Amino acid sequence: MSTPAFVALAALATGFLAGAAFAAVGVPIPAPPTVAGVLGIVGIYLGFRTVEYLDVGYNLLGAIGP
Repeated sequence: MSTPAFVALAALATGFLAGAAFAAVGVPIPAPPTVAGVLGIVGIYLGFRTVEYLDVGYNLLGAIGP
């Protein structure tokens, strides 16, 4: 079972369990603790996917050489 919905739900469940474990042992989560920080990460992802979808970009590593 590896449908996109299953993978998304499995990722959500794993993240939930990891967050609960961090809270249980009293350590800060390795993610932004505010909604604005989380939305910033979502924005980075959406920007990346948009540039990928539009097939635009610049090969920086190719430009600076091997």
